[in-house]
Amino acid sequence: MNSKLKFYQSIRFKIALVFVLILMLTLECVGAVFVRQLEHQNLNTFKQTIELPSYVDNSLAEQLSRSNTKKANKQINQILSEVNNNNISEIRVVDNKSIVRGTSNADNRSAIGQKTTDQAIKATLLNNRSHTENLYDNSNHTRYYVNVIPLVDNSNNNVVGAVYLRASLESVYSNINNITLVYLSAAMITIVLSLILAIIISQEITRPIEEMRKQTLRIARGVYSGQVKVLGNDELGQLAGAINNLSVRVEEAQESSDSERRRLDSILSHMSDGVLATDRRGNVTIVNNMALQLLGVENEDDLIGKSIIDVLDIRHEYTVRQLVNGEQREMIIDMSNSGNNLILNAYFSPIQRESGFVSGLVCVLHDVTSQQKEERERKQFVSNVSHELRTPLTSVRSYVEALSDGAWQDKKIAPKFLRVVQDETDRMIRMINDLLSLSRMDAGTTKLNLEYVNINELFNYILDRFDMIIKKGEDPKKKKYTIERYFTKKDLWVEIDTDKFTQVIDNIMNNAIKYSPDGGVITTRLLETHNHVILSISDQGLGIPRKDLGRIFDRFFRVDKARSRKQGGTGLGLAISKEVINMLGGQIWVDSVEGKGSTFYISLPYVPYEEEDWDDEETEK
Repeated sequence: MNSKLKFYQSIRFKIALVFVLILMLTLECVGAVFVRQLEHQNLNTFKQTIELPSYVDNSLAEQLSRSNTKKANKQINQILSEVNNNNISEIRVVDNKSIVRGTSNADNRSAIGQKTTDQAIKATLLNNRSHTENLYDNSNHTRYYVNVIPLVDNSNNNVVGAVYLRASLESVYSNINNITLVYLSAAMITIVLSLILAIIISQEITRPIEEMRKQTLRIARGVYSGQVKVLGNDELGQLAGAINNLSVRVEEAQESSDSERRRLDSILSHMSDGVLATDRRGNVTIVNNMALQLLGVENEDDLIGKSIIDVLDIRHEYTVRQLVNGEQREMIIDMSNSGNNLILNAYFSPIQRESGFVSGLVCVLHDVTSQQKEERERKQFVSNVSHELRTPLTSVRSYVEALSDGAWQDKKIAPKFLRVVQDETDRMIRMINDLLSLSRMDAGTTKLNLEYVNINELFNYILDRFDMIIKKGEDPKKKKYTIERYFTKKDLWVEIDTDKFTQVIDNIMNNAIKYSPDGGVITTRLLETHNHVILSISDQGLGIPRKDLGRIFDRFFRVDKARSRKQGGTGLGLAISKEVINMLGGQIWVDSVEGKGSTFYISLPYVPYEEEDWDDEETEK
């Protein structure tokens, strides 16, 4: 497109060439007609100039009628010599017996008296008709005009002879050739001048076309600033105006397209879902940042051009044709095998034109890992609840059936059976209450009665209750243990719900007591750091395996299920504790070494509260 055209390839040359060819054809036709007409006219004029006067014909006919041949021949030659016409080459008189009686050519006197062999003369004598023809003499390369005229005796209208007249046509054709040469010279000059004029005119005609060509090339390169000059209101002027209008429209459309593309790129870049677009062969052409993150790819060049079934690793299950034809709209893709630990929901939508032609495919990737995890946890939760409730119900049913079969009459066995039924019933009630508490927390309907509490005093108060249990021997398991305290002496006022916080500490302490060996030490600590209050409770129990630390706060999770059920736990205490601490704006976690014990940590937000601020509030009250 950008290569320079040669002159003979340009439209200006073609316009000039067509104009000159038309002119040459016109001049050729006109010249042919003109020369033909000129030749015909000159020949007619020439024939008229060489015609013999009628008195000459009559005189010759009279001499041929005389019986005295010798005197007649002398008179005939006398008459011929008196004919003064330079155009006539020879006049020959022949009688009706085809004998030459006279000639005007002095070089041809020997022919007098001889019989002529000319067929034209014989035909004229025989038919009494004039005969004309043009001859060409190869010996001297001369053209001649020959006219044979019959001579008639006026007294009886008999043919007495004929006059053979020959005239050279060289002067006529020389004149015609001169005129033709002048015409051709004028025609050549006209053609040259016309060619120059045609080139100039074609250049003026094609100049706007050249400017329009340059403008279209600028438009193709994305430059829309130029304008084509409109030199008139003709077709080219209207075309130039249309191109200028097109340039403006294309620029507006390009700006709109660029703006739309930037907006689309921005939308794709900030989408929370991954987006992949392909061509009709299923090769990836567009990929956004979220798709790169979900697929674990750093550079989009690693995906561009690859088949989408290879990118999503589904080649063994589906084909590109199935996806493009819409046979598979949605699927779940588990990326756990690739190390991403993700579960993606892939939704496929074909890209169709108005004609129905499918030009590509769009795939939207949505991370459903958490939803799948919640679904699994929900199923696991329902299974655990069913299992945890079925065990005590089965036990209650067995003891009730035994009592119904007559065991109630046994004064020693009946109280034991009833105590077991009561214990299992209490266990189910505690479990249901815990489940209701968790349900209210999940639904966000749990209300907190927040108040500022000196955490030192509250923690000490809760631990004192466990000390009293030891002193009074109220521990049903009769397990001996010691509680050590390492508290800061500073009063720490924290905004908490006293009842729920007490429930959390009770759960952790009960676990520490359950899983600590007899005579073990439970160490408690309280300190302030970085605007937080840190509480910790350590035991010397069996500890928690490292693989189970991440699930210790899950509902119904037990490290040793058999031992936990024997201890009477519901498996919901730590889950409730975590929910409560989260509601209070804090954090809870555990650190454990298997065989050496566990330490539970609770972090609560703490804002230093000066005594004068407290006094000011009390005064306001």
